[in-house]
Amino acid sequence: MKSTIPNSERNVHCVLGLPFDAVSLEQAVESIRDAITRRAPCFISTPNLNFLIAGHTNAAFRNSVGRSDLSLADGMPIVWLAKLMGIPITQRVSGSDVFEALRQGVGPLLKVYFFGGPPGVAQRAAQQINTEGKGMVCVGFESPGYGTIEEMSRADTIAKINQSGADFLIVALGAVKGQSWIESNLEALQVPVVSHLGAVVNFVAGGVRRAPHWMQTTGLEWAWRIREEPTLWKRYLSDGKGLIKLLATRVTPFLYYKYLHRESAMRAIEVTIEWDNSEPTNIQLQGDDTLRCGAWLKNQLTQVSPGFKKLTVRLIELSWIPSDLLGMIQVIDSHGYITLQVLVDNVKPCALQQLSLSGCRYVSVHI
Repeated sequence: MKSTIPNSERNVHCVLGLPFDAVSLEQAVESIRDAITRRAPCFISTPNLNFLIAGHTNAAFRNSVGRSDLSLADGMPIVWLAKLMGIPITQRVSGSDVFEALRQGVGPLLKVYFFGGPPGVAQRAAQQINTEGKGMVCVGFESPGYGTIEEMSRADTIAKINQSGADFLIVALGAVKGQSWIESNLEALQVPVVSHLGAVVNFVAGGVRRAPHWMQTTGLEWAWRIREEPTLWKRYLSDGKGLIKLLATRVTPFLYYKYLHRESAMRAIEVTIEWDNSEPTNIQLQGDDTLRCGAWLKNQLTQVSPGFKKLTVRLIELSWIPSDLLGMIQVIDSHGYITLQVLVDNVKPCALQQLSLSGCRYVSVHI
């Protein structure tokens, strides 16, 4: 993974252990088009409830979301949970909606490549895209079957994708496998925008129909998906049980501690930045303003040498931690090339509970 400082323009928040960007559909599409224009790498993750639950037991999968350049809330349960917890993720931005907006959009013709899906589905999707003649053209497709990630990552496979000149690589291998395949090949891929959008290939090919809009916005899309793909019922049943567990063990205690300390505010944050052959830099944020602390931290990081190796975030005398600061801490921790420590000094017990209930027990927290 490239050792670059995370984008300081992101407004990213922590929701129960995963980072999510607070963006609208229009903003997400604009970011993608900008990355394509600049030929800048943009790895997009679209975590839904299934991602959120799997992330609590699969560290590699969880970190793949943290290492993405854009993390979209692809599921109404994510929006509901964020609203309950007072986190500003206010709208669902599904990968399918992003793809359709690009597909129907005006401007330069966008070149897409489909990788994955059942045999023949990617080919039918490519034919459908090219028959429409709208804002998108398919420049290649491949259905690699059900082999290992290594078998799907041969040099000739990557070369074929790169030689296609694609702007957007759509991967459809199953969420965990797809995220892993992208991470394994991201350095070698020359396609600027890459994302695992498993259902998109099926939707475009016509084998599976999307749910009506009212079902998408009311959280009932799962019922439609089971109707279209009956084998999905086991996954949705498991996700439902996982949601109930999250509500009981994470969200309810979180709300309790937040209510107890609703009048409290952060008093100070000290950030210590160390990099090779230099003295540590200490920066403090003081006062009661708890908003945009993550953006403040990101802006501080952009002002230091890109070669720094160690970051210590010291939280001093606070009782509640802003969700955007937690989100940014998780993004930095997921990248792995920086040694990150989160130190707490004289904080209220509820702040420690918040770290745990928010899923930040994965971060190296030292008391």
